[in-house]
Amino acid sequence: MASQTPNHYFVPTPTTYPFVLSMGLLALVAGFIFFMNDYAAGNWMMLLGLVAVLAMVFRWFGKVIAESQSGQYTAWEDKSFRWGMIAFICSEVAFFAAFFGALFYMRVISVPELANYDPQLTPYQGFEGSWPSAGPGGATVLGEYVAAQFTPMGAWGIPALNTLILLTSGATITWAHWGLLRNNRKQLVLGLALTVALGITFMGFQAYEYHHAYNDLGLTMGAGAYGSTFFMLTGFHGFHVTLGTIMLIVILLRSMKGHFTADNHFGFEAVAWYWHFVDVVWLGLFIFVYWL
Repeated sequence: MASQTPNHYFVPTPTTYPFVLSMGLLALVAGFIFFMNDYAAGNWMMLLGLVAVLAMVFRWFGKVIAESQSGQYTAWEDKSFRWGMIAFICSEVAFFAAFFGALFYMRVISVPELANYDPQLTPYQGFEGSWPSAGPGGATVLGEYVAAQFTPMGAWGIPALNTLILLTSGATITWAHWGLLRNNRKQLVLGLALTVALGITFMGFQAYEYHHAYNDLGLTMGAGAYGSTFFMLTGFHGFHVTLGTIMLIVILLRSMKGHFTADNHFGFEAVAWYWHFVDVVWLGLFIFVYWL
């Protein structure tokens, strides 16, 4: 083990993990492209890439956890991890800001602009610039615009329930953090278990919501501007909830094994930061996608 001096900074040994992970991501993306273009090899490339990515993530993070538990990290590494997580969350903020920007652009600029065109000069005759809008996304039949038929998703059913679930999960993970700071392992594990259960419940309700949208409301990816932005924003958020729930499960298992102390628990904090970020994004979705 390296010397734990104040100026010590842990440097890992050379590894092939980054290279194999990059190749796995390349195979996953290339396989998806082949799949979208009806090449039979696409399915196998995606499967191979996914297996490589999962294997490398499992082994790489396992190595980091082992290094942390063995005491090889000091305040220098802790500071680096914190700045790294902050940079990652900032990139996620930019990611969702771009999609919210696309939503606002369509609602405030492009959709009303289309409705102001001279009916004799636009293929969208009869198009109305109100929101939720199915256009541009309908069809022009015999020179007349026909809007796609769908029913917008209401805010006060499952979406409101999912909002309550995520807000509650933010409280349970904070409660778990308080338990960790007081060295109350039972409170820590129970709070994390509740947070995981709430995350899984959220995903279950969202899956039901998507089924209801496609089969009962006619709300699909092809339902014009509203349909595309609805599934783009809620779908990516659901993906982040899935990742966050997986992270929480890992942290829960580590907590059950006795990992983390009141003075050394950045792994827990990083996941908690990410989960609170997911909560905040959902509040924006509920207000601007479902409610207004």
